[in-house]
Amino acid sequence: MTTDFGLIDPYAAEMKATILSISPNTAIVDVTHQIEKFNIRMGAYVLASVSPYLPEGTIHVAVVDPGVGTRRRAILIKTKRSYFIGPDNGLLVLAAKAQGIKIIHKLTNPRFMLPSVSSTFHGRDVFAPAAAHLANGVDPAEFGPEIRDVVNPNFTKVTLRAGALVGEVLYVDSFGNIITNINGREVEHIQTADVVNIELPHRKLKLKFGKAYGEAESKEALALIGSHGYFEIAINQGNAAERFKANPRDRIKLLFH
Repeated sequence: MTTDFGLIDPYAAEMKATILSISPNTAIVDVTHQIEKFNIRMGAYVLASVSPYLPEGTIHVAVVDPGVGTRRRAILIKTKRSYFIGPDNGLLVLAAKAQGIKIIHKLTNPRFMLPSVSSTFHGRDVFAPAAAHLANGVDPAEFGPEIRDVVNPNFTKVTLRAGALVGEVLYVDSFGNIITNINGREVEHIQTADVVNIELPHRKLKLKFGKAYGEAESKEALALIGSHGYFEIAINQGNAAERFKANPRDRIKLLFH
């Protein structure tokens, strides 16, 4: 479970209670309930970071859902490795694409929802029951029709322009590392040197492209591919986001020539 519900309110516990009432033997793992409120991009990053390390066949239920009760769809994604259930707002896409999407179903079958569905709490009334029934062996096709189009927000998109990679800041972690949506595979295609030129909204940088934070001197900046496979800007024992005034959603351009 990955949500923005926090730990004070009853919402996460209500979802767990719903799952256990339908599938009592289910093992529930809390990834986090501390995603920043309504921050779909943060939820997508955390989900994509954690999901490769949970067992094959895991059912991921993710809820960061500012559009709950509107026309946004509720979906179930089956990948080559696991399942993702949540709102069709981009929250699931980074993680699911990384695993290879096999099929997507819209959640429409009322048999696999609670009898009364609130327009403000699909986490409890739609997503949690779907996950529990899936854990009990219900075929994904029974949940609703297959769909092929899902929401792909800007934070999933990276472009190659004139030899430069253009993406955006996806996340800033608690160490101040600037984590982008540009993955290591994309960098490999254009990397031609051990130095990278970087353009951020408030700064142009020329940094060593290394492999570990300790390759830089204390308080020195460097670029690298982080532990989750994304291009990062970091400062050894310092805060890169503060020094370079970087925030999630900022545009970033990389040039390795």
